[in-house]
Amino acid sequence: MANLTFKKSKLATTLSLVLGATTMVSVGAEESAQADGDEIEVIEVTGIRGSLTKSMDIKRSSKGVVDAINSEDIGKFPDTNLAESLQRITGVSIDRENGEGSKVTVRGFGPDYNLVTLNGRQMPTANINATSASDSRSFDFGNLASEGVSAVEVHKTSRADVATGGIGSTINLITLKPLDLGETKASFGAKAVHDTSSQDGSTLTPELSGLYSTVTDDGKFGIAISAVYQNRESGSARAGVDNGWRPQTGGEGDWGSVPDGPTQINVPAAGVTYAAPHNVLYGFSEVERTRTNGQLTLQYQPVDSFTATFDYTYSKLEQDLNQNIHSVWMSLNYAGLPTGSEWTDPDSNNVAAPLYIHDIDGPSDLVSQVEQSGKENENKSAGINLEYLVNDSLSFELDFHSSSAESQPNTIYGNSNTIQLATWTRAETKVDFSSGFPVVEVVFPDGTPGLTPEGVVTTGTSFRNSYMKSEIDQVQLDGQYVFDDGIVESIDFGVGFNKVENRTAFAVAERPNWGGTGVPEDIDDQFLLDSMSTIVDRFDNMPGDKTNMIDQFWAVDFNTIADLVGTLYSDPNDPDKWPCGTTICAPSEYSDDKRTTEESTSAYVQANLAWDFGDMPANMRIGLRYEQTDVSATTLLPDVLRIGWVSTNEFEIVRGDAVFFDDSADYDYLLPNIDFSLEVTDDIVIRASYSETLTRPGYGNLTAGGRLDEVRNVDNGRGSRGNVGLLPLESENIDLSFEWYYDEGSYASIGLFQKDVSNVIGTQDIFETYAGVYSPVEGARYDEAVAATGGDPSNSAAIRAYIASNYASDPNVIVDPGGDPVKNQIWGSPEANGEVTVKYSQPFNQGSNKVDGIELNIQHLFGDSGFGGIVNYTMVDSDVEYDNASEDDDNTPLLGVSDSYNIVAFYDNYGFQVRFAYNWRDDFLSDLNDGQGSNPVYVEAYGQLDANVSYSFNDNLTVFAEAINLTDETTRKYGRHKLMVRNIEQSGARYNVGLRYTF
Repeated sequence: MANLTFKKSKLATTLSLVLGATTMVSVGAEESAQADGDEIEVIEVTGIRGSLTKSMDIKRSSKGVVDAINSEDIGKFPDTNLAESLQRITGVSIDRENGEGSKVTVRGFGPDYNLVTLNGRQMPTANINATSASDSRSFDFGNLASEGVSAVEVHKTSRADVATGGIGSTINLITLKPLDLGETKASFGAKAVHDTSSQDGSTLTPELSGLYSTVTDDGKFGIAISAVYQNRESGSARAGVDNGWRPQTGGEGDWGSVPDGPTQINVPAAGVTYAAPHNVLYGFSEVERTRTNGQLTLQYQPVDSFTATFDYTYSKLEQDLNQNIHSVWMSLNYAGLPTGSEWTDPDSNNVAAPLYIHDIDGPSDLVSQVEQSGKENENKSAGINLEYLVNDSLSFELDFHSSSAESQPNTIYGNSNTIQLATWTRAETKVDFSSGFPVVEVVFPDGTPGLTPEGVVTTGTSFRNSYMKSEIDQVQLDGQYVFDDGIVESIDFGVGFNKVENRTAFAVAERPNWGGTGVPEDIDDQFLLDSMSTIVDRFDNMPGDKTNMIDQFWAVDFNTIADLVGTLYSDPNDPDKWPCGTTICAPSEYSDDKRTTEESTSAYVQANLAWDFGDMPANMRIGLRYEQTDVSATTLLPDVLRIGWVSTNEFEIVRGDAVFFDDSADYDYLLPNIDFSLEVTDDIVIRASYSETLTRPGYGNLTAGGRLDEVRNVDNGRGSRGNVGLLPLESENIDLSFEWYYDEGSYASIGLFQKDVSNVIGTQDIFETYAGVYSPVEGARYDEAVAATGGDPSNSAAIRAYIASNYASDPNVIVDPGGDPVKNQIWGSPEANGEVTVKYSQPFNQGSNKVDGIELNIQHLFGDSGFGGIVNYTMVDSDVEYDNASEDDDNTPLLGVSDSYNIVAFYDNYGFQVRFAYNWRDDFLSDLNDGQGSNPVYVEAYGQLDANVSYSFNDNLTVFAEAINLTDETTRKYGRHKLMVRNIEQSGARYNVGLRYTF
C-alpha cells in the first residue's frame, strides 16, 4: 500500500455541503458533512434537472448503495404518488390498487421485505383485506400524498445505525425542516382530476395542497406546515375466475377428470397437469377515494450547539366502493356430464389449459351480486428530536416518536359484502379462454328470450368486518465522536428501544342461502327491468371475439335490495346472521382477534474511515448491530364444545364462547456490515458492500393456539395455527457497483448484488389432539363399526347405520324419527370416542432462497439544451421457483421477483417542462393461493406510459397537465398456465390539470 495518507475526501465533503445547502439532507450526506474551510458558491437549481442532480449527488456521496428522488421545487414531487416516483429508481417495481401505486418491490423482494421510515423512524402500517384482517407489515404509499415529502431515499445496503426489517431495502421519506430551508417560502397547488375509468362518478374531482415554512429574523425558531386534500373517483371493469382453478393430472381418471369422447378435444395426456375453473365472473366497480394529509414541524435552535424539533404527521384515506358482479358457476363434474372441451398442448412446464369449455347442466343459475362497502386508513405520528453538540468532537441525538396506523370500515355494511340474486335460466354455458380474456356465452332454454325478471330471487348475503391497528413507540439515542486526524474519521454509536403492538380482527355475518330465499314475487319486476345493464361495451379494450358474449345483468341498487332483504327475511332471534336486527349490516363483535407485541432492544457501533490510495480517496464504514426481540401473542379463538356426524358426509362443530390463547418467544441477532468506496478518478467510483439483514414474519403467522376448521370422515379434523417461535428471514448480502459521473447531472452505473436468504417461511402439517373434544369417528365404537361393515372407512352410510342400530339408546346417538338414515346424528362422547385428532397447517422456517441480480442505469443531460433522459434495467433471478406442474410443491419461492426497466425522456428549459416516463415490469409470482387452494397466482408483464407538461410564467406561477396510464393498459393475473386467467382488468387513463403558485 504505497503513499498511504490520512486525508478526507474533498469530493464527498463538497457534495455533502451542496446537499445541505439545497435542504435535501440525507442520512448518507450528513455523515460526511465536514467542511474543510473552502468557500463554495451554491446555486440552487429546481425543476427536473435540479431534482435529478440532487439525487445523483446523494448516490455519489453515499458510502453504501443509495438511490434517491428529490422534489423539483417546494411542494412539487416528480409524481403525485410516491410509489409511482419510486418505480423510476433502478430495481424498484410497484403494485397498483385502483390504478394507483400502492406498494413497492425492491430487487425482487416484495412489499413485506422492505422497511419504510419517516425521517429515519420506523412507520406502522395498517390495511384490511376483503375476507380477513391483513397480517402484512408492508407500507401502503397510497396513504401519503407526495406534496409533503421533499425527498425519498432507497437504501439498498444496510447500516448499523438503521433499524432492521428490510431485506430488500430501507426506504426513508424525508420531510421539510424550516431551519434547513432558512427562509420564508410557501406554495399552493390546485388540480382538477379527470379519471376516464369512472362511468358514474364526477367528471372532475379536486386536489388541493398548501405548504408554508418560515423562520424568525434571528434564525432561532422555525415552523413548517403543510396540508393536502385529494378526491378521486375511479372505476374498473374486470373479468376473472375468483374462486380459482382446480388442478388435475391427466390419465388418473379420478373425480373431475376430463373423460375421453368426441366432444373432448386434445384431452391432456397421462402425467400432464391441467385445471378447470370453478366460476367465471364479470365485475364493475366505482370507487371514491378521499385522501387528507397534514404535517406540522416546529424547530428551535437557541444556540448553535442545540436544536430541538417537534413534528406531527397525519394522514387519512377514505375509500368507498360500489360493485356489481355477474357470474356463472361451472358444474364441470366431467364424469357422466355431456360436457365438451378443447385443450392446449402442454407448455414447457408440462401444463395444459382449456381453450374452450362447454358446460351443460341446466337449468343452472345466473348470479348477479351487488356490494357497497368502505374503509378508512388513519395514520398518526408525533415525534421529538433533540440534537446537542457537546464540543467539536462529540455530539448526541435523542429521538422519540409514537406512531399509529389504523384501518377499519367506515360504514355499517363493513369493508366487504355481497347481496346476491339469481335466476335459474341457464341451459348451457360456453366459455372461450383462448384470447386470455374469458368470453362467456349463455344458451337459454327454449322459450326464454334471455335475461328476464321472471324467477329472480335473492339468495345469500355475506357482510364482513375487518380491523387492523399497529402502534409503534420508539426511542433512540445516537452519538458520534469525530477525530481530528487519522484514518478513523468518526465513530457512531447508539442504543434504542422499539415496541410494536399489532392487532388484526375479523367478523362475518353470513346467510349461506345460496340456493335461494323467498319467492320471485318478493322482487318487483319493474325494479329489475330498470336496473338492466350491459356488459360487452364495458370491455372495449379487451381481446377476444365477443359476438356471442352474454350482454345483460342486473345492476341493482344496493340500498334498495338491502332494505328488501332486511324487511322480508330478517330474524332478530339469530344475531349471528342479523347483528343489527332488521337492518342488514356487518357484525361489530370480532370472532377472530389476533394481537402481537414485539419489544426490541438494540445497540450499535460504527466506524467511518477515510484515507488515500495514492491519489484515490477511499472510504469505509464498518458497523455491528445487536438486536434482542421478545415476541408475545394473544389470539382469540372460538372454543369447541362438541362434534356431530349429522349426515352421511357432513359434520357439525358446535362452538362455544371465544377464549384467548397466549404464547411467547424471543430471539437475538448480531448483524455486521461493511461498505467500501474508492474514487478511482474524479469521475469514477467503485463500491463493495457486505451486510446481514433481516425481515420479521407477517403478523398472521405469529399467533397463539390452534383453530379447528372442519372435520372429515376419513382424515378427521383439519385446522390452522400460528407459530410465535418463527425466526426472522435473514439475508447475507453482497453488493458491487461501478459508477461513472462523466458530466454535470450525468452518470452511468452497473451494480451487481446477491442475497442469500435463510429461514424462508413455508407451511408444514402437525398432528395434535384437541383436549376435551371427542370425535364420533375416533375411538372404540367407531373402530367396531368400521370392522363390522367391511373395514372400509369411506363407507360412511353403512358405518352410520351400524352405530344407529346398535347404540340407539345412547343419548349421543340421535335417530331420525322419520326413518331417514341420512338425518341420523352421532355425537362424539368421552365414553365411546377418542379426542379429535387435528391436522394443523402451521408456518415454519423452511429453507433458503438465493437471489442474484444486475442493475444497469444511465442518466444523461444533453448540455444546456434542456433535453435529458434516463434508462435503467434490472435483472433478478431466484434459485427457487414454483413448480407449476406439481400439485404438492413444497418449495416456498419469494414473491415479486421480476425484471424491470424504465425509460424517461424530458425537456426542461425556458420555463417549459415536458416528461414522458415508461415503466415496465416482467411477469412475477404474487400469491400462493388462488381461492381454490394452494395454487400459484402470477401477474402478467405490464408497462405503463405517463406524461406531464408544465409552463412557468415566472418564478411564482406554474400551470401543468399530467396523464397517467396514457395508453390505457390492462392488468392481468393468471394461474399455472398463461390462459388460466385469474383476473383481467381495465381501469383507463387519468388526466390532471392544475396550477401551482410559489412565493
